[in-house]
Amino acid sequence: MFKRYNKPQSQTAPPVGIAEQGTAKVVSIEKPKEAIPAKTPIIAPNSGEDSKDQKRKDRLIDVRMQMHKRLLETLNLAAIDKATNADLRREIAAVTHDGLQEIGIVLNKAERDELVQDLLDEVTGLGPLEPLLRDDDVSDILINGHKQIFIECAGKLTLSDVRFADEKHLLRVIDKIVSAVGRRVDESNPYVDARLKDGSRFNAMVPPVAVDGALVSIRKFKKEKLSIDKLVAFGAFTEQMAAYLQAAVATRLNVIVSGGTGSGKTTTLNALSSFIADDERIATIEDTAELQLQQTHLARMESRPANVEGTGAVTQEDCLRNALRMRPDRIIVGETRGNEVIDMLQAMNTGHDGSMTTIHANNARDAVSRLENMIAMTGVELPLSASRAQIASAVNLIVQVKRLQDGSRRMTSITEIVGMEGEIISMQELFKYEIHGTAENGKIIGEFVPTGMRSFYADRFKQWGYDLPTSIYTKAAAQ
Repeated sequence: MFKRYNKPQSQTAPPVGIAEQGTAKVVSIEKPKEAIPAKTPIIAPNSGEDSKDQKRKDRLIDVRMQMHKRLLETLNLAAIDKATNADLRREIAAVTHDGLQEIGIVLNKAERDELVQDLLDEVTGLGPLEPLLRDDDVSDILINGHKQIFIECAGKLTLSDVRFADEKHLLRVIDKIVSAVGRRVDESNPYVDARLKDGSRFNAMVPPVAVDGALVSIRKFKKEKLSIDKLVAFGAFTEQMAAYLQAAVATRLNVIVSGGTGSGKTTTLNALSSFIADDERIATIEDTAELQLQQTHLARMESRPANVEGTGAVTQEDCLRNALRMRPDRIIVGETRGNEVIDMLQAMNTGHDGSMTTIHANNARDAVSRLENMIAMTGVELPLSASRAQIASAVNLIVQVKRLQDGSRRMTSITEIVGMEGEIISMQELFKYEIHGTAENGKIIGEFVPTGMRSFYADRFKQWGYDLPTSIYTKAAAQ
């Protein structure tokens, strides 16, 4: 097993995942366990499905809506919050039994149980979305109108057979979500960001802006924190890359995690934060709180939009400026994408070493260009050469992550920013992921390859007690 060095003995306890072995410390990497078959997702029927099955589903939806109206007339809605799930289920079952008899519909036991659960979800939760929210294999829920709900499982999008009764039903669930956090969405304010009770990120856009029906995207909050060990075991990157990243974070390099939507930027940022000492004060700033840092000394902040009167907005820029007065050792911004970029770079340059953020970009050079563009869009009159000098002095490391065609996520590049050459930012790539082809089952065939370049910060690592051997930067070490 490759040695990964930790802090000198005189410093604080090692982060999670570090185990002592004699005088040296190494990170124990879990071997991948035998693959466990994933739960079968709720998949949409194919074109050859028996029409009788589809008619049965349509009938159940109609019955559910009738029973839901009956429940609204029968149940004491004010007492629902105080009732236990068991009591509420019994009450719903009784109302459903009487209602089915009254309208003359006969259902088998499985159908009755499914109907009662659907009604319970409708009354206490988010209706048809509840089964998807409970399914740990589903990472994203994407709704295009009431008839079309896509889910992402293992990096692949699939059309589910879940749907709403009609557009009003979908809009009612959207309103239930946004009103719970004191926000609204309607024709005058047709889009909204919110957070579900479990921490999942929610975005909705309604007609007339959404042409074919309300659009909803839910990025589910993962309860399980993926550690560096697990990410290495899953093949997201190698032990050598993990050893380097440990040294980079622990010695307080400023890090940007770059990637596209759904590439794993937040997951990577969470994992990298495990290398931060527990005695450091960390300020986190996000639009929607998703970070799951493992330290105890956290100052968490979340921006908020304007209220119905158009006032009271608190931006990430406001939070960042206030955070600078809160004596943080490090500042972590969930995503840099606007005017906060100036304050973020200044913080990295003025005593908040070890700060981290994410950015949307396709590669390290694009990430730098994005920073330049964001600076230009702030309206600050700053020459391009000055912007680049600010970036070069503030940012030390760019970690590129990507979701590949087969749905897997890989750390495709680790690149250092080493200064300026004239008016050009000088960079060097240390590790990269090379794709060799695609297997018959659609899986990407590739390997992680060190480029042979020695870290520009090797002397800094050594001064902090992380004397990484030069062999980790060679291809032989990766094999």
